[in-house]
Amino acid sequence: MSAAGTPVLVATEWLAEHLSEPFIKPVDASWYLPQMNRDAKAEFEAAHIPGAVFFDIDAVSDASSPYPHMLPSPEEFGKAAGTLGIGNEDHVIVYDGAGLMSAARAWWMFKVMGHERVSVLNGGFPKWQREHRHVKAGAVSRKPATFEAKLGISHLRSLEDMRALIERGGEQVLDARAKPRFDGAAPEPRPGLPSGHMPGSLNLPFDRLLADDGTVKKKRELKPLFENTGLDLQKPIVTTCGSGVTAAVLYLALTHLGKEDLALYDGSWAEWAAQPDARIETA
Repeated sequence: MSAAGTPVLVATEWLAEHLSEPFIKPVDASWYLPQMNRDAKAEFEAAHIPGAVFFDIDAVSDASSPYPHMLPSPEEFGKAAGTLGIGNEDHVIVYDGAGLMSAARAWWMFKVMGHERVSVLNGGFPKWQREHRHVKAGAVSRKPATFEAKLGISHLRSLEDMRALIERGGEQVLDARAKPRFDGAAPEPRPGLPSGHMPGSLNLPFDRLLADDGTVKKKRELKPLFENTGLDLQKPIVTTCGSGVTAAVLYLALTHLGKEDLALYDGSWAEWAAQPDARIETA
């Protein structure tokens, strides 16, 4: 499959059919907030899709940043991917144990590092297990590969970018957090961080994009969800959230709809709200 023909989402049926192919590389990118009381690495070692490796978004990050799981340098990302046995010719299939939460973050990381052959397993590991498909247990290691990463900065926004954007406009900002946090009515999960939102931003909680079975809703259902927030789908969009994880779910769904002029604010609320001079609005 060419990079240009790589789908955003693949079905569990498709993965089961193609799993034995040498260039298909399943990746478990599960990640959970502390209050969820789940150990992603332990769950992976207890059960995972055969051939999968564990991609730790906290470990594959900029260790010098005070903010959670910020993008590493292209060199660091390439080394991490290569260590997991992932090469530039591989078709990476990312999934997670929630269904769709952190898998989209890993998917976006590969894309922003120049790797187009990457898809998300629609419905994730919960759907795979509900269908009684084969799983394996134990730690996994692959033969190292060569992965050359090249950062695509047009799809990435920094704190400085967002400050300028709030001042001048030009790009719409869409926040994936739950509405009470966006409105400033509920606390943030990170201690000491105020809730609220960036001036002028819009809100679409990421879980509203998912059907009851944990798969991404049909395109005909997704489009009005975005439009009902006040977004103009013909204009550029920057997605954001608490720490750059679920912002990628919005980014993924918009890409699935054919949207290309997209970017993600990597630091998201964890960085924005931590600034002494942060501009914060509440409902």
